[in-house]
Amino acid sequence: MNANAAPDWRDQIFEVLRAHDIRQVYHVPDAGHARLIEACQRSASIRTVVLTTEEEGVALAAGAWLGGQRSVLLMQSSGVGNTINMMGLTKTLRFPFLTLITMRGELGEFNSWQYPMGQGTPKVLEAMGLLVCPVAAAADVKATVDAAARAAFNGGQAVAVLLRQKLIGIKNFGEK
Repeated sequence: MNANAAPDWRDQIFEVLRAHDIRQVYHVPDAGHARLIEACQRSASIRTVVLTTEEEGVALAAGAWLGGQRSVLLMQSSGVGNTINMMGLTKTLRFPFLTLITMRGELGEFNSWQYPMGQGTPKVLEAMGLLVCPVAAAADVKATVDAAARAAFNGGQAVAVLLRQKLIGIKNFGEK
């Protein structure tokens, strides 16, 4: 690696998670989060949990907080729809909640199935009372995730960071 090269934004997210003493990471396998998931799996201080479905992560986050630990839920925008009923827990139980969401269904998406939830994600999260922090530039990722973690764990908020498709890249399974 070039010594003058800027750190990868996914590595910066991992640094922020460690700086905020996040001990549990919940996820459904996702290519957009793969590098971050792998870093968390290698960490001796972070427990990663593979979920069957995304809404399990909301309940686990409540349990982690009650047990004195901080956590984060990693998911793709297509999984947000699975969580909406459980997101009500963040409001009812008033516990800090942080989720990082890789976006699909934005400009350049090849899969028409991804558009409805990709476009609906910010609206449904806001309707459920979450603070929504979109980020589209690598230079803004670290500061945005740090601010979101502070809002969650210091401010007692439910916060979603939307990692825009422009940042994570457009998947392209059809071209050769």
